[in-house]
Amino acid sequence: MKIKKNKFKENILNKKKQIGIWSCLSNNTIAEIISITGFDWSVIDMEHSPNDIQEVLTQLQVMEGHNTEPVVRVPWNEPIMVKRILDMGAQTILFPFIQNAEEAKAAVAATRYPPKGIRGIMSAARMNKYGHVTDYYSVAEKEICVLVQCETKEAIKNIPEISKIEGVDGIFMGPSDISGSIGKIGQFEDQEVQDLIHEALELCNKNGKPAGILTAKKDYAKKYVESGYTFVAINSDTNLFARSAESLLKEFK
Repeated sequence: MKIKKNKFKENILNKKKQIGIWSCLSNNTIAEIISITGFDWSVIDMEHSPNDIQEVLTQLQVMEGHNTEPVVRVPWNEPIMVKRILDMGAQTILFPFIQNAEEAKAAVAATRYPPKGIRGIMSAARMNKYGHVTDYYSVAEKEICVLVQCETKEAIKNIPEISKIEGVDGIFMGPSDISGSIGKIGQFEDQEVQDLIHEALELCNKNGKPAGILTAKKDYAKKYVESGYTFVAINSDTNLFARSAESLLKEFK
């Protein structure tokens, strides 16, 4: 049996546009609907959502067989959770709040077996189809995709150095935290915030790294796709449900 091909990784490295969605509702049915709908990628969020380890596992299971790549955002840049998520079969990990090259290097190391990294070795688990993928240890690295979040003004300035770290496959900008890092929390549309987002894209392009971003505003999503962002999350399940419910209720009350 062969390891699953990570088409998302292949596509972003080839700068093929990937349209995604953020999933925060910790729900298997939502994960299945997202996959059937045909998004290229979907973030299973553990940082700002109540996804625990078992809920992540079942979402990975219901997404199996579809073309939507599950991107698990771990709670923090620490190797224990990363090890468990990888052993559960996730192939794409999003690391929050990466500030510099050293932190990016640590993130990559958590996804690599010795001698390249510190990932613990499990003989049979979901990641190698419970032992059926017999060459998993030698081929896993090729299909594991490491995405790091640069979500402060400082981190954006460090993109050139972060980009030099072998194993960093893409850089993701967090607009909300970028706004907070310059004292304009929540002011997503502020020109200084948008300038930093544009600067981040230019630095990624200059240093050969695919750039990603999230927005719940359709006009901004289109703008980011057109301007050169490679992987864009165009909304979240939470926001889609909340705003649709709000709009519907307004028609009747």
